[in-house]
Amino acid sequence: MDMTGERRIPAPRQIVWDALNNVDVLKASIPGCESLDKTSDTTMTAKAGIKLGPISAKFSGNVTLSDIDAPNSYTISGEGQGGVAGFAKGGAKVFLTDDGADTLLKYEVNAQVGGKIAQLGARLIDATAKQMATQFFDRFTAQVKAMVPAAPEPETPEAAPVDMTPPPSMIPLSALIPREAFGLPIAAWAGIGALAILLILFLAGAFK
Repeated sequence: MDMTGERRIPAPRQIVWDALNNVDVLKASIPGCESLDKTSDTTMTAKAGIKLGPISAKFSGNVTLSDIDAPNSYTISGEGQGGVAGFAKGGAKVFLTDDGADTLLKYEVNAQVGGKIAQLGARLIDATAKQMATQFFDRFTAQVKAMVPAAPEPETPEAAPVDMTPPPSMIPLSALIPREAFGLPIAAWAGIGALAILLILFLAGAFK
């Protein structure tokens, strides 16, 4: 069985690489994973329960990392035994590239199965594998998002100093009106103001 694909992960490449090498993240991401223990910098042991069509089985096996080019790529390979259900073995090449602020993860998988699970047919095996891959990357992406540091909050600009100078004394409104502006006495300007207010009220009522 061969399978290729890619997934855009909203995180910097270094964080995605760290997550791919984090046992706790992988354990939380692998569907049916019961245990994942690191035995060295490049090897792990794993146990997982898998349902493939009418067959449910528990697989245990070893996982090895090779061709490591941090933080760009590596090859992961392994072999698992599922008792009477059969076995599975294979490997995957994983590549990471920058995609703006995100990371594009590409993978190439090659796997072989034997025993009862091999009798289920290639279509069912392929469909199950793709479903598990989708589940893995959905969970993995959620784990990686939690590892991304929160963006710092923008600094609040300092408030301008409050002017404590007391306001000037109030000037009477009458002092602002000229005694004989444009040759008209104060009473005439007051009448014009009142007429303007009445005109505004009339127009407002007319257009309701």
